[in-house]
Amino acid sequence: MRIAIVGAGISGLTTAFYLQKARPDWELYCFDANPRVGGTMHTLERDGFYFEAGGNGFLTNKPDSLQLVEDAGASDLLLRSSDLTRKRYIYTDQIHRLPESPPLFLKSKLLTWPQKLRVAAEVFIPAKRDLQDETLQSFGYRRVGKAMTDVFLDAMTAGIYGTTPDRISVEAAFPLVVKLEREHGGLFRGMMARRKSQAGPGGVLTSFHHGVQTFIDYLHGHLRAHWYLGQAVHEIVRDGNAFRVRSDAQEIQVDQVIVSSPAYAAAEMLKSLDPTLAEQISHIGYSPIAVVGLGWHELDHPLDGFGLLTTTSAKMPVLGILWESSVFPDRAPEGKKCVRVMIGGQRSPELVNQDESGLLETARRGLELTMGITKTPDVHVVQRWDRGIPCYPVGHLSAMERLFAEVGKYPGLHLCNNAYYGVSMNDCARNGRLLAEKITAL
Repeated sequence: MRIAIVGAGISGLTTAFYLQKARPDWELYCFDANPRVGGTMHTLERDGFYFEAGGNGFLTNKPDSLQLVEDAGASDLLLRSSDLTRKRYIYTDQIHRLPESPPLFLKSKLLTWPQKLRVAAEVFIPAKRDLQDETLQSFGYRRVGKAMTDVFLDAMTAGIYGTTPDRISVEAAFPLVVKLEREHGGLFRGMMARRKSQAGPGGVLTSFHHGVQTFIDYLHGHLRAHWYLGQAVHEIVRDGNAFRVRSDAQEIQVDQVIVSSPAYAAAEMLKSLDPTLAEQISHIGYSPIAVVGLGWHELDHPLDGFGLLTTTSAKMPVLGILWESSVFPDRAPEGKKCVRVMIGGQRSPELVNQDESGLLETARRGLELTMGITKTPDVHVVQRWDRGIPCYPVGHLSAMERLFAEVGKYPGLHLCNNAYYGVSMNDCARNGRLLAEKITAL
């Protein structure tokens, strides 16, 4: 069996790993338009500081990434986050500690007392009876009230998806909260039921020594494949029962094709095969995002926690600031500190279009306004993603059902990327493993 994997991000690498594990006799051909593997999972090193260009790890509340690491024999590369990650902050008109418990929630000044009572009244709100999709904003206003949604859910959505609650499908992006309402009648009832039935602690943010690049390089080094890096695939066509994959410098015939590229790239390469399919894929949008890493040899701010997220109403130039050297101490040399600043998203997409100096200045302005830090950094990195995080608007899951029904007309063609069913590393690891199991079971 000859299989082409187009796109060597974590989805493609995971699929390749499990295919090789199950069928080491199969031939794998891995393409990527970039000269390196990993996609947005990439670590930038500057003078002993390590900055993530994209995500910084995974939560252990789902087993998929841990299973991948263990199956790959790479558990010794894992790095658990510091206990400081429990301390998280939201910036509204000032910086507030995110309450971790009901007593702290009652003491918090993030909401007024009437707004807190509205949140508590969630237990009396009847469950939604129909199965129609809705925005996170609609869901939040209905269940926990406008204030809770516009502060807590707004900041959370910016941090995970780079978007706002009115632009995202609650069912596609936060399926657990929909499940809690449908199965238990509400969020608080559902959380209480889950707490009784599921013993053990919640998930812990986990990464790898010196960044996610460590694991990406490990997977790359342990895959026996034909690598075509720096070669963009521009066309995939049928050839009888097989496929022809045409890149800038190669044309190969394979039995199956796994397209793990971002949706916009997948649409382009599938135009010749099926224009309707390509158009469906092209409708998947992305939030632009820029990441600015800043490091200091000396900094007075204690960076005592995980970091902060801002709300839309705060009108800050940044979405959030992650206090990286506190979360993972090996991200900075001993005694030194670093942060990552997130800019743009669907709140302020125009900010991502700035040049490097503009993005650096925006990051520093965000630091000054939210944390009072004015000291010039000794080290900085800038990473712009014009199409960074896939968008899951209302109707996304229905659109994916139609899309994958169209893909099903072409036996041997597969899609596997965070554009479809989940953006996290856990989602990508799960989807890649399940696809490999499906293919090897044929």
